[in-house]
Amino acid sequence: MEIAAFLAATLIGLSLGMIGAGGSILTVPVLVYLAGVDPVLATGYSLFVVGSTALVGGIKSARRGMVDLKTAALFGVPSILAVYATRLWLMPLIPDRLFSLGSFTLTKGTGLLLMFAVLMIATSVSMIRERKSVEPEAGEKHKPRNILYVFGEGVGVGVLTGMVGAGGGFLIIPALVLLAGLEMKIAVGTSLFIIAAKSLFGFIGDIQNGELINWSFLAVFTGFSVAGIFVGSWLAGYVNGNKLKKAFGWFVLVMGVYMVVRETMFA
Repeated sequence: MEIAAFLAATLIGLSLGMIGAGGSILTVPVLVYLAGVDPVLATGYSLFVVGSTALVGGIKSARRGMVDLKTAALFGVPSILAVYATRLWLMPLIPDRLFSLGSFTLTKGTGLLLMFAVLMIATSVSMIRERKSVEPEAGEKHKPRNILYVFGEGVGVGVLTGMVGAGGGFLIIPALVLLAGLEMKIAVGTSLFIIAAKSLFGFIGDIQNGELINWSFLAVFTGFSVAGIFVGSWLAGYVNGNKLKKAFGWFVLVMGVYMVVRETMFA
């Protein structure tokens, strides 16, 4: 099944390269269901994969002048601290068995998968729906809001990332546009650096907790994902990004519902 997992990693990178977001939401289910990785460990692996691929994308954006480093630090520092603390201290405090109801027992791993499935469904809805642009209209300018909003959003996204191992780009980008006043293209590039930093620091928390990491598997899986980004970026010029994003959103929705059904009815 590892071969299937590596192929899926390439598809994750392709989606990131073609539509700019959403692909990392599939990393945990691919690791769990195709590679057979323990759910809790899979969230840690996902942090490394997502962080590495986002770093590659962030460097590409920085070379094109599409990164606001000051805002990345303002949002990223509290996010990094939150995800690091979540992986190092909060995750180990969660008991392996959360509760039992009759013959059903909700374990820590199952609970994380269900939380991740809910996040997948929420992400898919945001990708499927036709939403009005958060960009200002011609002649208008965004006015950055209270710095505490940006700081608080960074902490919240950091905790979420630490819990489920997802990048949280669909939360970060609107926050950078609406709260920090960045243009959309700059917000996308800036978010990649934030995602990379907080994900990789969160993974360091796992290492310090003594998690046993299969480095050879993780390196190959990440390599396939990064390669997919370059191919996806090239293909982006030949496909309709909006239609692809919506189709991918429906796929993520189906996967999220499948995970809920599998983990609750067939556990």
